Amino acid sequence: MVMQWAPTILLLSSLGFQHTVGLNGGQRLSFQKTTTQIMNNLYNAIPRGAIRLRVSRFRACATTPATLTDSEVSEGDCCASGCGIVVQDKDLLRKSKTHNSPTGLHVLDLIDRGSLEPDRTLYNKLLRKCTQFGMVKEGKAVHFHIIRSEFSDDLVILNSVLNMYAKFGALDDARKLFGEMPCKDVVSWTALIAGYSQNDRAEDALILFPQMLQLGLQPNQFTLSSLLKASGAGPDDKFGLMDEALLIFDELESKNEVSWNALIAGHARKGQGEHALSLFREMQREDLRPTHFTYSSVFGACASTGSLEQGKWVHAHMTKSGVKLVAFVGNTLLDMYSKSGSIEDATKVFDRLGKRDLVSWNSMLKGYARHGLGKETLQRFEEMLRIPIQPNDVTFLCVLSACSHAGLLDEGHYYFELMKKYMIEPHVAHYVTIVDLLGRAGLLDRALKFISEMPIEPTAAVWKALLGACRMHKNMDLGAYAAERVFELDPYDSGPHVLLSNIYASAGRWDDVMKVRKMMKESGVKKQPACSWVEIENTIHLFVSNDDAHLQRDEIRRKWEEISGKIKEIGYVPDTSHVLLFVDEREKEEKLQYHSEKLALAFALLKTPPGSTIRIKKNIRVCGDCHSAIKFASKVVDREIIVRDTNRFHCFRDGSCSCGDYW
Repeated sequence: MVMQWAPTILLLSSLGFQHTVGLNGGQRLSFQKTTTQIMNNLYNAIPRGAIRLRVSRFRACATTPATLTDSEVSEGDCCASGCGIVVQDKDLLRKSKTHNSPTGLHVLDLIDRGSLEPDRTLYNKLLRKCTQFGMVKEGKAVHFHIIRSEFSDDLVILNSVLNMYAKFGALDDARKLFGEMPCKDVVSWTALIAGYSQNDRAEDALILFPQMLQLGLQPNQFTLSSLLKASGAGPDDKFGLMDEALLIFDELESKNEVSWNALIAGHARKGQGEHALSLFREMQREDLRPTHFTYSSVFGACASTGSLEQGKWVHAHMTKSGVKLVAFVGNTLLDMYSKSGSIEDATKVFDRLGKRDLVSWNSMLKGYARHGLGKETLQRFEEMLRIPIQPNDVTFLCVLSACSHAGLLDEGHYYFELMKKYMIEPHVAHYVTIVDLLGRAGLLDRALKFISEMPIEPTAAVWKALLGACRMHKNMDLGAYAAERVFELDPYDSGPHVLLSNIYASAGRWDDVMKVRKMMKESGVKKQPACSWVEIENTIHLFVSNDDAHLQRDEIRRKWEEISGKIKEIGYVPDTSHVLLFVDEREKEEKLQYHSEKLALAFALLKTPPGSTIRIKKNIRVCGDCHSAIKFASKVVDREIIVRDTNRFHCFRDGSCSCGDYW
């Protein structure tokens, strides 16, 4: 009994119940100390303000779970008959012939006139048809008709209505019905849990589960599968309960593709690429064939970490398995390639897609924008409009970002205005991008004027964009003004503090630098340490500035010193303005020598074959001096070097960068 209920009780306790839980027949189970510690950690993840149903209001049905069986539903052409009238299956959702019909459906009108006798099978057939074809209005009409019929409290029918609302994503309607149902069984609870889980409301799904257990209802495989998906679907670490998802997964008696996909997808959403790939391999050892959904999740995991080598391996596996490149898998595949630094492979995938939907086009546009290919982005966008495919707000955000990164000022304004033609209301992100576009171009006064004329209240992100531009163009006064606005709206973000400190340092105002640092200390704001990493033979190698922890640190430093000497011979001059410390020039140059991206490059040169592409990732914006040094290095070593920072990709070839030094 303890083993059977282990994952159930674990999740129950994690959602706020005591360490002892009442079960059927008055049985009680207590947890061991080690399990309790895990549960206490889980309990802290649940927001104290979360709304829970009052379990005492409801009673559980002790009957057999109310669900339709094959014998209860006729699958023939003749769906219903009565008083000489026969309704064919194809006519179930036929619109009413009566003007101003209260129901809108011919079948319901027949029932109201007494021409047709309603029964459970008919109502369930109607609900299934509405669910199948996504007919929300008709589904609600059927539900309203049921409320006024003798089946208003029929558990089987109400479960069908509940399932319909959940499938529609009409979760408020589903929750309202659930609260009004006089009797509920495991099917009822599972339908609502599944609805929340499938519509990205993981917290609501998890909160329902312990309430279901308190009523003595035993979860089935569908309940556990939905909980498994919800456990890994949280938007942040607070509700991404992957350890608990694994416990539920291990308890499943029969693991199928759906349960494996749910666990893999959970790890992928949390950016845990290694876990997702490990499960992918384990799934194959269990002789289960990966589906389109499996590959889509694994590609998403590789994209989040920029793991190109592993992504290519999964792509090759999919091709050998004969899985066709349908749209949604192709979309995640091309997104993986673009986020991993191979825009060429992303373009190949896009061109091979048999059917391109809006997501396909948006993914491709976003990839071009991310790589600074402004003109290519606009060409693809115009091609998309000619097809024609209707753009959405995401489409325009990709286009505006491309204009900003490429310095296409006039084009950016044109496409921002074009949004009106397609009746798309700009969101905050669109306004941020226009501020960034103006700021990068050095038009700081125009950017400030644009902010003052915005129809919405400027957010911290808007002021951060202006602050970044002030740092780029060394406008101290406006930068300080923008920083103050950010501190008011988002006081715990270290980025703006660092930018303002750097603005002051660039101007030699060291007293102001100390004031900002003191403010950070008093507020508990900590600067994010810069780091760079490279993936070599499926292993991630991480570096920080002046890294002395790496086992090959001496060899790596010697390699960079060798490269540094060669690039100085062809024109590289260290830009000490990027060292914002009150030290002499010699010490500033030494500080520049071993930045994390330079160490990552030196290591990659030692560990990869000549002529191969080097891919480096950095967790903050690449330093200006490193950008210059890597440009020269790409010529000296005759390699393509791709650096991905928080803003974009820089592709270095033969002494130049794809950004055109506009970044």
